[in-house]
Formats: sequence, C-alpha cells, structure tokens
Amino acid sequence: MPWKKTRTWVSAVTAAAAVAAVAVAAATTIPSMAEPRPSATSPSGQPSSAVIDFVDLPTSPLPTDEKQHEFTVEYRNDSAADQTAAPQLLIVSPDAGPFLTPSDVTLERLSADGHWGAVKLGSQTGSLYTDLSLAKVRLPSGRSLTERYRLSVVTPGAEGTVHPRVALFD
Repeated sequence: MPWKKTRTWVSAVTAAAAVAAVAVAAATTIPSMAEPRPSATSPSGQPSSAVIDFVDLPTSPLPTDEKQHEFTVEYRNDSAADQTAAPQLLIVSPDAGPFLTPSDVTLERLSADGHWGAVKLGSQTGSLYTDLSLAKVRLPSGRSLTERYRLSVVTPGAEGTVHPRVALFD
C-alpha cells in the first residue's frame, strides 16, 4: 500500500480510535489529566462532534534522547466562518514495530496561565494520540490557534514519528 494511502488509513483509524477512547472514558468516568476547556459549538449552536477534516502539519522523527523537546501546533482560520478546531499530537510507531505505548513517553501541554500540565495519551495499534474532545476550541474567522507541547522519550530505543495536526469539526 503506498505511504500516502497508508498514512490516510492510519489517520482514519487513529481518529476512529480517538472517538472510541472518548466514548469509553465518558462511560467509565475516567478522569483526564489534561486541563479541560470550554465545549465548542457548531454555527447552529449545537455541540460540534464530527471531524470533517484534518490539517496535517510537518512531521519529525521521535527524539531518541531522554531530553524534553517542544512541539508547537499552529493553525489559522482563513475561512470566512468561525470553525471548531482541536489541535492533536500523534506519535506514530514504525510500520514494522516495535509499537509504542503511552509509558514510552511523557507529554505535557502549556496552559494559558503558563504552567505545564501532563497530557494523557490514548493508544491504538502503536499510534499514541491526544484526546480531541478535550482540545476543541471555537476559532473565529481570521484568528489563530497555537498549542505548545513538551515531549520526552523515557524508553531507550523507542522509535516513531511525531505528527502534529488540527482536527476540524462540523
């Protein structure tokens, strides 16, 4: 399967896994370690729930040292309408493995008040991901979204790719 189709398939599977993880978390009331945000609504005033597109940002290799590395997810709403968007950080394992687990890395997000807070990662078939439902924001036309993450690899020899992206909702 060509790489682009594989990546699209992996993105679709990861998005489906993220939705399933959110449903399981909601059903079992597992508290999240990420800082909650106000819920976003669609232009009709109803909660935005369906991802309609992903804006993929440049990827980079997973750092192989145990130092903290910062990643920034930036997106500008250049449309004429307000959008509901959510930054997401994927950490994708090599196709042939070994597959990453959440315990292989630590991830933090910089809050609006300037403090770093732990972010819980979901996992599906070797891909780690941040929860879209906790990251949704209403983004007015012409405004930008900037989210900063700090990532550390704690398992020696862990390999993968850091794939920042932004989910757009209906």
